[in-house]
Amino acid sequence: MSQTVVAHAKGVRMSPRKVSEVAALVRKRSVADALIILDHTPRRAALPVSKAIASAKANAVNNHRLIEGSLTIDTIEVTYGATLRRFKPVAHGGAHRILKRSSHIKVTLSGQEKPKKKPAAKAEDKKEDKE
Repeated sequence: MSQTVVAHAKGVRMSPRKVSEVAALVRKRSVADALIILDHTPRRAALPVSKAIASAKANAVNNHRLIEGSLTIDTIEVTYGATLRRFKPVAHGGAHRILKRSSHIKVTLSGQEKPKKKPAAKAEDKKEDKE
């Protein structure tokens, strides 16, 4: 049975266009492959994308009991975050606007669930077996 896990990285101080170019590199890949690709990608946006994927992986393994080797990336969505507007003074008392964009990264993973362990026999049952 396949299960999905989600992780968010909000307010990343990079333009969504730049982040989405890096996210496109690893879309629909296994988590292990994606992390290796991002480690060797010479873009500044590779670090927050890999952190979001690593967070989703940790959520899947520790909270949702999924098998680590079976994890694949279903979707990576990069959306606009808050934009900080700053002004730079220019000639003749004018000002040019500078937009400092941010982005939100949403990673969805899917994978196989670990089989559940059978409950251990109670202490009372063990005593009866010995007698």
